[in-house]
Amino acid sequence: MGEALRKIDVIDTAPAFAQADAGALNARFAGTDTLEMLETLFAEGALGNTAVVSSFGTESAVLLHLVARANPATPVVFVDTLRMFPETLAYRDTLLAEFGLRDSRTITPDPAMLAAKDAQALRWSYDPDGCCAIRKVEPLARAKAGLDSWISGRKAFQSQTRQNIARFEIEDGRLKVNPLGDWVKADLDAYFAAYALPRHPLEAEGYASIGCQPCTSKVQPGEDPRAGRWRGWDKTECGIHVPGKPGEEPAF
Repeated sequence: MGEALRKIDVIDTAPAFAQADAGALNARFAGTDTLEMLETLFAEGALGNTAVVSSFGTESAVLLHLVARANPATPVVFVDTLRMFPETLAYRDTLLAEFGLRDSRTITPDPAMLAAKDAQALRWSYDPDGCCAIRKVEPLARAKAGLDSWISGRKAFQSQTRQNIARFEIEDGRLKVNPLGDWVKADLDAYFAAYALPRHPLEAEGYASIGCQPCTSKVQPGEDPRAGRWRGWDKTECGIHVPGKPGEEPAF
């Protein structure tokens, strides 16, 4: 009897998902239609406590529309860095309302951290990695703390650093789902047209990938879609898709 009680008292600290789980899901859903895959995952509760993370950029409407069709109660996490374009904030509100996504969660940077690390709001101009860590990586880490999995809008064609994206990955013991990983721009454009989805208002002005206002510029014909992000810096990602070594925390 005592032995049984001791076993019950043990706290299970194992990750919710392991690499084998991602491998099994990749094999199971290979070649499956994206919407069908999402509907199945939600119907089976296979993702546990999950959320879709969206930047509400130029391509975000496709994933959000698919998620809304599969399960409109899915939480939508948006990190407002407090340096976003006003057009992005308006676009967020438009998509959430039009798609009927009922659980919107906007996360902002820690005020104390901003006061200590970026009081003048100029860190982007001399340390963009540090700025992203404070304004995006740390807030998203807080938002994901209680999640078993999260759904990302990454796509392989967006840049050289995003090639070979699997539909399912493991990141810090959490399942990361990339439903659009193998989609190309023609697929996205066709989906936008088929469902008459609203476009980001800045896209028509030449912004192919949109992040924070100070670090986003227009993309010229023939450039990588993300060439307008952190132009002039040796930087291609904000940090939320570049995990550190196991057990290593970002230096905020």
